[in-house]
Amino acid sequence: MKWTSWVTLTGLVLVISVVVYSSLRTGAIRCDVCVQFQGREACRSVDADTEEDARTGAITNACALVSSGVTDGMACNRAMPKHAECRVR
Repeated sequence: MKWTSWVTLTGLVLVISVVVYSSLRTGAIRCDVCVQFQGREACRSVDADTEEDARTGAITNACALVSSGVTDGMACNRAMPKHAECRVR
C-alpha cells in the first residue's frame, strides 16, 4: 500500500472514533419536562451536559409533538412547562 493510503485510513479511523464516542457519551444532567399546549400534553426526557441544554431540548421535543407549524412551535416553546424536573445522573 502507498503511504497516502495509510494516512487516509488513519484519518478515517480517527473520524469514525470521534463520531462513535460523541454518540455514545451521555450527558451529566437529565431533565423530564411535560408541556401542555392547545389541550394536548406531551412529556419528554433529555440528557445534556448543562441543565439549560437539557431543559431546552426536552421542551423542544415535547412541543414538537403537541404543536403544528412554526408559529405554534414557537408559541409552545415560550409557554411555561406544566412539569419540569432536572437532576444529576
